[in-house]
Amino acid sequence: MKVAYNKAHVGDVLLVQLSMEPIVKTAMDRAGDVAILKEETTGEVKAFNLFNASKYVELDVAGNVEVTPELVEKLEAALKANGAEISLDVDFSPKFVVGYVESKEKHPNADKLSVCKVNVGDETLQIVCGAPNVDAGQKVVVAKVGAVMPSGLLIKEGNLRGEDSFGMLCSARELAIPGAPEVKGILVLEDSAEVGSPFEVPAR
Repeated sequence: MKVAYNKAHVGDVLLVQLSMEPIVKTAMDRAGDVAILKEETTGEVKAFNLFNASKYVELDVAGNVEVTPELVEKLEAALKANGAEISLDVDFSPKFVVGYVESKEKHPNADKLSVCKVNVGDETLQIVCGAPNVDAGQKVVVAKVGAVMPSGLLIKEGNLRGEDSFGMLCSARELAIPGAPEVKGILVLEDSAEVGSPFEVPAR
């Protein structure tokens, strides 16, 4: 789930994206302060807008809103108060974690891409990476599917030139780490970093 709020530019409206897949053709229902956005052909709820958001949630941000259990609880209460039947199934597992690059292979269809197998503790992910410095044996920062980068980019499952990719290996600049170098390349962590442990991304 991705949540955004910018009162100066949008008004007192909380924008909640439930699905990472874009809506092909939008159908909208209204329940009080809640505008429900669905995929017209399937009826699947993809997003909703909560108008008069400050009545329901205390917000002091302009941009992405951190999704916490407390926020979800308040959103559920707002939905219930407006008679909007929307289920919020939110995964609170860490989305930025320490990964270990078990292997790196040249992408069969792209000279500047590599296909990596990355151990993130509870599973091994295939991630396509374009960084020139990626190599097997490194400990790196992995943005898993569902992660929201400091830039606002939502990490999704992808397919790059015929190879599936389930996450992103991050550079210091992409993580908005102060003093990050200008050179291209992923952030390589110390050997002491624990595989699968959360990586704290600076506050947006």
